[in-house]
Amino acid sequence: MTAQPHDFMPSETLLPEKNLRAIRAALVVPEDREAFDAGLKAVLDEVRVSLDLAALNTFMHRWWISACDSARDPEGRRQMHARAKQVLAGEPAPAGKPWREILAARGIDV
Repeated sequence: MTAQPHDFMPSETLLPEKNLRAIRAALVVPEDREAFDAGLKAVLDEVRVSLDLAALNTFMHRWWISACDSARDPEGRRQMHARAKQVLAGEPAPAGKPWREILAARGIDV
């Protein structure tokens, strides 16, 4: 059995629709929206040249997962970006929980 995005999402969380407008609207952190906009421009340029929509489908799926995470835990997204800024600036960042522990708390065995 493979893990799908809905496997780790609480059923009561309202997930965004899987379209570009809904995905962008669900991104609550400015850094996410900026990265989404830049990535969308790049992937649309790629699609114009290649005439292959696979890159757009991959882009949309990847950002839909981020939008689901944003809808489920907006404060967690903010903290993630704050921690990333600290690390990029060379500042010490507090250690978080290991990802295995987080997944175990969600009932996902790794």
